[in-house]
Amino acid sequence: MAAVKEQLNVGVVSAIGAAIHDAWPGFELDRYSHLALSGLESREVMARVDHVGAALAATMPTDPGTSAHVIRAAVAAGGLQGWASLPVNDYIAKTMVGLPAIGLPLLAVLTSNFSAEFALRAFLLGQLPFTLEQCRRWAEDDNEHVRRLASEGTRPRLPWGRQVRPLIDDPSHTSAIVNTLFDDESLYVRRSVANHLNDVSKDHPEHAVRVAQRWLERSTHGDYVARHGLRTLVKRGDGAALTTLGFGPAGGVVIREFSVSPEVVKIGSSVSLRAVLHADSNQRAAIDYRVHYQGARGPNAPKVFKFAVRTLSAGVAVVVQREQAFQHVSIRTIRPGRHTIDLQVNGRVAAQRDVEVVA
Repeated sequence: MAAVKEQLNVGVVSAIGAAIHDAWPGFELDRYSHLALSGLESREVMARVDHVGAALAATMPTDPGTSAHVIRAAVAAGGLQGWASLPVNDYIAKTMVGLPAIGLPLLAVLTSNFSAEFALRAFLLGQLPFTLEQCRRWAEDDNEHVRRLASEGTRPRLPWGRQVRPLIDDPSHTSAIVNTLFDDESLYVRRSVANHLNDVSKDHPEHAVRVAQRWLERSTHGDYVARHGLRTLVKRGDGAALTTLGFGPAGGVVIREFSVSPEVVKIGSSVSLRAVLHADSNQRAAIDYRVHYQGARGPNAPKVFKFAVRTLSAGVAVVVQREQAFQHVSIRTIRPGRHTIDLQVNGRVAAQRDVEVVA
């Protein structure tokens, strides 16, 4: 997270203050700067957003209408762009949840500058019916950024976002929004809808599959939204999801070869995976592999990686290959020991090999 948090740095914090001061000369710029910069360096990215948002809450006009005018003026003058918009969104979430008729239109203005989905969560938590109705209207907005906010901000399991339990428990809350947007002309919007459906699939798999089936019948932009929206279910080997996306039966593919080379690898190096597949009939195959990483207390739950999607012709062998690195990343520490790699075809583990990872 170090690289990400540095996006909200001293220069960005100062730019926020300058934009607000230009729009409102009465702004206590020195006080804001002191509050916002004090302790900034020690915080991670979302904590920085919260910290600078609190500094704005302490120094912006106490009248919400006046604050809204200042923010709109700053945006109109070209300020509060990119990362500079996030703490302003946070300020709105902190101070205007009780006034959604003022706060939500401001988020619609700011979302074009970067994104406003995290701030929207506060309104969903505090003003759910009002906010959902606003999102339904946003889904028909001319601005693709506003349309995307309607979907992204209401995702049931938005990464880094505050949890809104009603959205997890009942996907019908957002059905009207995503049903409006699944065939949007903008890929930016459709990508958000696909991620929204993928969130839904984690708690309501049958519902997600039914939705994907309807969208496939009506889509004018191909199968991207359904395919990407059901990706977690495909990795889990969900039969209904696989059938919906046109994949063959789990047992319809024979593995002629599955090799991992070398069988002993140092941390920081890679292994080569190679599989040879054969089918008796023409069919589409989702080919994944799962790595059982060693944890501090033994093997962790397997991590699924996408290998390939292939259309197999009857009697014709198909070869798929790729490299898999065993190196430390921000979300995973590689530990020495045996790591099992499963080859999964259309949701079924079809072959398995071990690799020994050494320091």
